[in-house]
Amino acid sequence: MILEVNNLSKHFYLHQLEREVHAFSDLNFTLSSGEFLLVAGANGVGKSTLLRTLYRSYKASDGLAWYDSRHGRIDLVRAADVDIALLRQEELGFVTQFLRPRPRVSAVELVAEPLLFAGFEPAQAEHQASAALEMFGLKRELWQAYPTTFSGGEQQKVNLARALIQPRRLLLLDEPTASLDVVARAALRERLEHLKNEGVAMIAVLHHPEDAAGLIDREIMLTSDLPPDAGFLEPEVAYVA
Repeated sequence: MILEVNNLSKHFYLHQLEREVHAFSDLNFTLSSGEFLLVAGANGVGKSTLLRTLYRSYKASDGLAWYDSRHGRIDLVRAADVDIALLRQEELGFVTQFLRPRPRVSAVELVAEPLLFAGFEPAQAEHQASAALEMFGLKRELWQAYPTTFSGGEQQKVNLARALIQPRRLLLLDEPTASLDVVARAALRERLEHLKNEGVAMIAVLHHPEDAAGLIDREIMLTSDLPPDAGFLEPEVAYVA
């Protein structure tokens, strides 16, 4: 077992409504290596919030999330920021449907960065980054261009190539197929299947679960008292560090 979540809760206080909203409460589940867990529920119910809470973009309101890292068992809820930063660099991956790339950084440079951080030689990192971009169908003439000028679908290909180029032990996927064409969706499924077979544990939010047909092992359903007009709780922008 790589992850054990006990009574995990995330609450927001909406000042406009003068009330506390429970995105999710007392959530319990476990996850094993190589297991693919689908998070389901209505729009705005807190699915993306759960992923961000586990990744520690949000601080949980209560509960525990015990992660079995290579450095020992650690609670993702209460771990120090420096420990979370190390886990993100080495073991935890996050794929979001939204990306705002850093300006004046080329697509191949963005994708190669995780490998450079891991100690790869620049030439080797660039070679693997180019192969990843080719796999997801980004046109070769765009590899040296800035993703800030790309369409949403092209940016998503860069996002996926970067997020999946360096295998992680736990991968959080927030609508990874959004904006993708048929070729890129097929490449993503092939890559996820390869990672699953290698023992990578995955938790995913998917608008179209059929994109992961044959990969999903279990499903958890979220419900919430979130009012219909408060879907802004799940932010739409993530930055590449």
